[in-house]
Amino acid sequence: MDIIMTTNLLAIHECHAQGYNPIIDYEQWRVAILNYIDELEPQEILKMQRHDETDEVFVLLKGQCLLFLGEGANAITKIHIEQMQPLKQYNVKRGVWHTHSLSRDAMVLIVENRETSLENSPEAFLTPEQRQTIVSLSKQYWPDGLPS
Repeated sequence: MDIIMTTNLLAIHECHAQGYNPIIDYEQWRVAILNYIDELEPQEILKMQRHDETDEVFVLLKGQCLLFLGEGANAITKIHIEQMQPLKQYNVKRGVWHTHSLSRDAMVLIVENRETSLENSPEAFLTPEQRQTIVSLSKQYWPDGLPS
């Protein structure tokens, strides 16, 4: 007996657009894809974000991605870097400042609470010194600049 697939059984999504792209919203969770975008090159990063109500999970599917994490409650006091490894799950805890830098061929899967929005995810603009810290930290992994 042949089974014919319908949209009632399966939805298939693909996304290659630049930046953050939600692809599935279901009940309490959302799946999104983050692809390369100019504003996330190390020298272009102006701000970090945190989520006040939920953790957020990132999985590097292809390419390279640097995950920047900021300490501090109301202001960013120290910045750390993590070079993401393919197919590992990175769970950024609720209330932790973060941003990314991606190679041009990178694709990151994001799993987050469906209610995550700008209203419950404050942003902090970086000082010139913090922006320089991000550039300097990225050179530890990408000494020749952004990888292809």
